[in-house]
Amino acid sequence: MEATPAGTRFRLLSYNIRAMRDSRPALYRVIGDCRPDVVCLQEAPRLLFWCLRRRALRRATGLVSAVDRRSCGLAVLVRPGITVLDTRHTLLTPRRGLHRRAVSAALLEIGGRRVAVASTHLDLEESARAAHAREALEHLRRFAGDAPRVLAGDVNGTPGGRTWRILTADLCDAGAAAPAGEGATFTSRRPRRRIDAVFTGPGLAVLGSGVPVEDLARADVHAASDHRPVIADLTLEPRRAP
Repeated sequence: MEATPAGTRFRLLSYNIRAMRDSRPALYRVIGDCRPDVVCLQEAPRLLFWCLRRRALRRATGLVSAVDRRSCGLAVLVRPGITVLDTRHTLLTPRRGLHRRAVSAALLEIGGRRVAVASTHLDLEESARAAHAREALEHLRRFAGDAPRVLAGDVNGTPGGRTWRILTADLCDAGAAAPAGEGATFTSRRPRRRIDAVFTGPGLAVLGSGVPVEDLARADVHAASDHRPVIADLTLEPRRAP
């Protein structure tokens, strides 16, 4: 077996933006300074004037929409030039008294290669969080087919916990595989817990993942959201030729 010449590198950003209730100029600068190719958002605006606020974010950052559904506050954005082949927004099983959860997925073509990227925001309640993690993984697996998979989002749990173990039984924790920057994501002012992450499947190599503190103004990170952004520099591994 002989490898084809080169993999395809891209940067993915996962970010809980707290419905853009904080400083929007700071938020736009943080996203721009992360230099992402693909963005997975959680807590995107979904109430009054939600569409206008999301449009303003796209215009300010130069990104375009891949998946941008109102329900559950999820979105996947991409830089111009990345082809969106397919999309899916799937509501997860409802739990009485808890917020509705979902997974938003996009099948993208990057440098002639396909990759399936999904954004999700899991629950604060442990049993719902674990059940929805299993559902999100299964939905992404079926949607991706044979394409490499990325699941990014606000886990609301920490490494070693039940939900994290469910996710890493199927996917690789990018921040553990190749730590870069800092790990803790919450809160943005006093970061003590890593509850936001990027998880990758076979066919993807992780070059580095974490909070890119050296590239960001601390004041902007504090002002933009109560979470810190997580980036993952990824490479689609070369296909094997017979």
